[in-house]
Amino acid sequence: MPANVLRILISNLEVNRKYVSRHSGPLSLSRLRYIAALERPDLKDPTFLPAVPVAFEPEGEEEDIFNAIRSRDILLHHPFDSFQPVIDFLNKSARDPGVLAIKMTLYRVGRRSPVVENLLEAIEEEKQVAAIVELKARFDEESNVEWAKAMERQGVHVVYGLLGLKVHSKMTLVVRQESDPIRRYLHLGTGNYNPVTAHLYTDFGLLTADEDIGADVTDLFNYLTGYSSKKDYRKLLVAPINLRERFQELIRREIEHQRSSGNGHLIFKMNALEHPDMVRMLYEASRAGVKVDLLVRGICCLRPGIPGISDNIRVISIVGRFLEHSRIYYFHNGGNEEIYLGSADWMYRNLSRRVELVFPVKDTAARDRLKVILEAYLRDNVNARELRADGTYVRVKAAEAEKRRDAQMEFESAQLPA
Repeated sequence: MPANVLRILISNLEVNRKYVSRHSGPLSLSRLRYIAALERPDLKDPTFLPAVPVAFEPEGEEEDIFNAIRSRDILLHHPFDSFQPVIDFLNKSARDPGVLAIKMTLYRVGRRSPVVENLLEAIEEEKQVAAIVELKARFDEESNVEWAKAMERQGVHVVYGLLGLKVHSKMTLVVRQESDPIRRYLHLGTGNYNPVTAHLYTDFGLLTADEDIGADVTDLFNYLTGYSSKKDYRKLLVAPINLRERFQELIRREIEHQRSSGNGHLIFKMNALEHPDMVRMLYEASRAGVKVDLLVRGICCLRPGIPGISDNIRVISIVGRFLEHSRIYYFHNGGNEEIYLGSADWMYRNLSRRVELVFPVKDTAARDRLKVILEAYLRDNVNARELRADGTYVRVKAAEAEKRRDAQMEFESAQLPA
């Protein structure tokens, strides 16, 4: 601060000079939001309009969305795919006369939440509605309490999670009476039911009517609401019940594929990698010769490139226009590839002290799209930073004759298949 400005402030605020201290860094980064809010379009990213998948183009029929989900699993990649189909799914579920019940987990929904408004409308339409509300969602405690009280007043069955466990999983279950059977429709995601962050974070959502996954989600809701103590699941990986153990089994399977055919390959994308057991498993895979590509945006307690320990591991962090928030777990599995999405990072808190949900992507088209997305991240040479063996990061730069590859810009410009 210039000396003359400081003198003016001391005089006008009547501050004793002995209470003035100087700091070399910014006092509050949150103040920068006022600068970001200035009307300077020339200094900002161009306006971005998310795409609406063809399956959700309006046709005037209330049950079209259910037909679309029944016909095939639908993968949504936010913010490049609009979050509006998720809101529409809830809105139509609230109004559809065939829908009997809606159950959701709510972690961060925001101050103004069309998600909660749809749940309240479902109550008015005499549906059975249950919401698992996490009151310990950091920075969102107050709004979550307010929404929980509002829902309880309207008759929603509100559950405040489990003792000692934070409910971090992202799932919606819609039970619908159809011509003969009762069918379950699901939305499972890697991010929160928050339309604001859905424009700022990269996340995935899956809409499906898969019967096995539907049965698993039903069992999980019953577990969370105290109606069941069931702890075995057909398709889902659930923390703290079986998620860490199942991941370890899948990594060991990849090690066996490497030993038998030499084509072991793991690609994992997450926000943080800290759990010591999982770090050791990845070192074991590397020593066995498995190729390991890690996309870890934040904390990474694994050191790649250490001779004899992590030679086969590459770690990069993507920091671009949108906050990388999605979690993807790819297993080559001898050519019979498996891909999982979910809410869990590989931190002790996620795997041991939270209720997390990781689910398989079974639809071939959805898996193919996820593979293309992973490939785009791995060849990024604009926003990628690579972790070195000494714990430092270096910016990945395009070679002189190499094309600049910005994964987020590729997604934004719709260069990937829908």
